[in-house]
Amino acid sequence: MPLAGKGMLLTSMDIDPADEADFNRWYDREHLEERVAINGFLEARRYVAHEGKPKYLSLYSTETFEVLDSPAYRTALANQTEWSKANIARFKNMIRGVARITISRGTGRGAALGIVRLRPPGEGKDRLREALRDQLDPAKLDGIISIHLIENDPALSKPLTSDTSNAAPGAGDWFVLIDATDVRAVPTALALVTDNAACKPLVISSGTYRLMWDLAKSDLPRA
Repeated sequence: MPLAGKGMLLTSMDIDPADEADFNRWYDREHLEERVAINGFLEARRYVAHEGKPKYLSLYSTETFEVLDSPAYRTALANQTEWSKANIARFKNMIRGVARITISRGTGRGAALGIVRLRPPGEGKDRLREALRDQLDPAKLDGIISIHLIENDPALSKPLTSDTSNAAPGAGDWFVLIDATDVRAVPTALALVTDNAACKPLVISSGTYRLMWDLAKSDLPRA
C-alpha cells in the first residue's frame, strides 16, 4: 500500500504570525528529524494550507499503530527540548490524531493533499468503511495518486496543549487523505466524500494543502 506502515500521527495547528518564523525554523531544523528518529517512526511530511484550517499540517507514518503508544514515543513526549516546549505552548486550534491506517489505495504520494474530517456514527462504522473503500478509487480520478482512510484512537488522540485528563471532542474522528499531483486535482476527489449523501452529514471539515517537504528514516544522518 502507498502509505508506509500501519500507524499515523496527524498534527495540525495555527500559529500567530509573530511566532511563525521561529515555529517553521523549529519544525524544519529540529522537530521533524527528532520525531522520525524515534524507533518505529518511518517518515514525516509537512504541509501548509492552500484552502483550509488550521494552517499547518504534519503526517507521521509508523511501522505499527502500537508505536504511537510505545515507551520510545512516550519518552520523547515527556522529554521535549526547550525549543519544543516554547513552540508547543504557542499552538492554536490544535488537532492531534493518533490513528490506524485502515485503507490505502494507489501508488505513491503527491505534492498536494486533500483532507476530509469525518465523525463516524456510533453504529455502522464497518458499513461506512466499506462504502469509503468502494468510493475511494484513485485510478478513476485524473491527478490523484493515492487515497487513504485513517481512524483515530479516541483514548490517545488528544492535543498536547489541552488537559489530557479530559476527552477531546472528536477524538475518535476519521480522516480521508487524498494525495494529488496538484491542488487543482483535489476538489473533484473531495466531492466524492463531501457531496456523498451518506457521508455529508458526517463531514466536520475539509481542506487542501501543499506539501512543504518530507523526511524518511533513510534520510537521517547515520550515527
